[in-house]
Amino acid sequence: MADRGKSMPLTVFQAAIAELLAVNRSSDSYLAGGAAQHIEPNSKRYSNDLDYFHDSEERVAVAVRDDTRLLEQSGYQVEVLIQRPGFARAVVRRGEEATKVEWAHDSAWRFLPTVRTERSGFQLSSIDLAINKLLALVGRDEPRDYLDIHEAMDVLPLGALCWAAAGKDPGFTPSMLLDLLRRRGRYRPEDFARLHLVEPVDLPKLKLCWMAALDDAEHFFATRAPSEIGCLYYAPSLRKFIEPRSGDDVVPHYGRPGGVLPTVA
Repeated sequence: MADRGKSMPLTVFQAAIAELLAVNRSSDSYLAGGAAQHIEPNSKRYSNDLDYFHDSEERVAVAVRDDTRLLEQSGYQVEVLIQRPGFARAVVRRGEEATKVEWAHDSAWRFLPTVRTERSGFQLSSIDLAINKLLALVGRDEPRDYLDIHEAMDVLPLGALCWAAAGKDPGFTPSMLLDLLRRRGRYRPEDFARLHLVEPVDLPKLKLCWMAALDDAEHFFATRAPSEIGCLYYAPSLRKFIEPRSGDDVVPHYGRPGGVLPTVA
């Protein structure tokens, strides 16, 4: 397998594939999941695979065909393990190196448009990645998601992520999400042994951070109007999304199919 030194959070092999396939990416066929979150060098763990999301089942089929052709023309071997409408999984090899690649249909509903990058072509915005990671941790009790949510909280605090996530999945309220998240974080050191980490996990430090984030989120909910559940908050003066406090000048920002950039009247 590829060298897992500290130079980058994707392996050298994975990064080469992502850069090769960047030419086939578009606003409706983009890098997402852990690979998109960990593509920058300051990430704490390596991704196990490359995940490409698409806005329709038909787009998945086209991407699998085009990506497989490009990989094989570039000297890679592609072994398709699963292929059905809206989803495909393959192992991509060259020599002794290998990684998993997945193509999947996902909802086109998001807060922001996908982002063009040199390294991946197009990928999900950091805010949409963070919200997806929160919903992943709600739905499954996985150590990798617990690590990822701590990185996601560098994008926005937990309270703001919960508040917005209720817009992506309207079956939840922010308080319901927070209650489910309180059940996460009960891990032992050996639970992280199968992950490819940049550095060892400091569990006491993560626990303190997690407990503080949960409490802060509850306080944040009490400051917001229930009619605004499901939005992000954009601060025009700062030109970024924030978790607002009393007196902050912010504009609610709601998601839609394809995402939308914030606008200020």
